[in-house]
Amino acid sequence: MRADDSRPAAPDDWHLVDDVGEFLRRADGFLRERPGRHVMQSTWAERVRVRVRGVEAFGPGTPSFGLLEQGGEVRGTCYLLPPGTLGLSPLTPRQADALAARLATLGHAPRSVSADQDTATAFAGAWQRLTGATPRPRDVRVRLYRLGTLTPPEPMPAGRGRVLGELDLEEVIHWCGEFARAVGEAAPADAASWPRTRFADKRYTLWETPAGTPVSVAGMNPLIGGQIQVDIVYTPPQLRGHGYAAAVTTEVTRAALTAGAQDVVLFADRSNPTSNALYQRLGYRAAADWGAYDFT
Repeated sequence: MRADDSRPAAPDDWHLVDDVGEFLRRADGFLRERPGRHVMQSTWAERVRVRVRGVEAFGPGTPSFGLLEQGGEVRGTCYLLPPGTLGLSPLTPRQADALAARLATLGHAPRSVSADQDTATAFAGAWQRLTGATPRPRDVRVRLYRLGTLTPPEPMPAGRGRVLGELDLEEVIHWCGEFARAVGEAAPADAASWPRTRFADKRYTLWETPAGTPVSVAGMNPLIGGQIQVDIVYTPPQLRGHGYAAAVTTEVTRAALTAGAQDVVLFADRSNPTSNALYQRLGYRAAADWGAYDFT
């Protein structure tokens, strides 16, 4: 990561491209340098590259990707998804200022920004100074965790993990719907709309009791740049407190390592002490606090 580079960045050091293949060729080494901090940059670039959900799912417009290049090296990246979702790699305040100026010059008007807390705050301040737009912090803030050494719970609850496949789509939609409603997201409606949801590119595992009753679910994103993100862990409220979430997270983490992931990461709601403590017991370590702002 180059976010602590002392050389000042100029707006012209930022280059925006619509060709995601070109972005990945130029940014690959930088993104792999510290994959945990760059998880969203890599994930969204890959989703656009393989047309997960289809580019049209973002709405009118074309996704753009930005590279901060100085001295022949990439020192920062960003993505801008229609209708104005901006995501940033870790940046210094000077680098964030330069990006804000570059986006304004090119006529872009992001509606929101998300990144590690310091970077998001720096850009929000720069954009407000430059355009007068008021940044409004999001209520839900998350913490990025990166796996150290997996430490399975002892003992594991009775039961087993079961990987869900194509024939289990109805069950997958049910569990993702339960999770989405619990966290205030739009729930997948049916099989027809499923491919256009953010849940469709994941592989899911259920933890089942010895009787075969599903009690908890966890999902993981595809392997991207040597990294896998565990994304969604959910146990219905009435079934919590039995170790099911720890068991299914362990199963998915093991699967990620078996798939060749050099890094395994996940996000947790900072306001939920139970889930944060759980992930730390399993061997995950805090990597960064994440923040987001909407512009009005």
